[in-house]
Amino acid sequence: MILFELTNTENHPVYKSLEVENGDRQYAFVNSVAIASRDIGRPFLSQHVIKALNYHAIACLHISAGEYRPCEVRVGQHQPPPYYRVPALMDDFVNQVNRHWNETDPVVLATYVLWRLNNIHPFVNGNGRTARAACYFVLCLALGRFPQGKIILPQLIKQNRPEYVEALQKAHVAFAERGEPDLNDLHALVVRLLGEQIASA
Repeated sequence: MILFELTNTENHPVYKSLEVENGDRQYAFVNSVAIASRDIGRPFLSQHVIKALNYHAIACLHISAGEYRPCEVRVGQHQPPPYYRVPALMDDFVNQVNRHWNETDPVVLATYVLWRLNNIHPFVNGNGRTARAACYFVLCLALGRFPQGKIILPQLIKQNRPEYVEALQKAHVAFAERGEPDLNDLHALVVRLLGEQIASA
């Protein structure tokens, strides 16, 4: 059963209900894997984790849950890389993150994860949900703890979608023009929303 194929909309009440339940399962998975990583003393990000985050987000909502996209896509003004480059780009991405656990500020690293996953756009669907979850996963591991708060960072990012999308696009444009993303606005957003999460505790 793929609900989007049956309803042709993400606004159907049944889709919305399962989307919430999938989100709960996705963040339970984030917590479990983060705790396991912490307990063995080896913070890591892997393609297996990222694929699992996507699977939990869109299982039974969209096709190809947890699988890299086999086609070209366009997201608003952003043109992600060709589909055939996705595996190599994702390999380079996770290696880049794993090389910088100890020398990079946790919020800076999490911001990079949030942007780069959106930039590569490795899945057919659920990329935003996956990027926000991966961002939070990396943040928690890099901090060595789960920040307190009733409303967590990924939810707050979603609630501030227009500002979030604008900051992403600014980073995409800079990366396309200069080979380096301008993450200043996205970082400022993550810092502010993390403060809101902590204040909600």
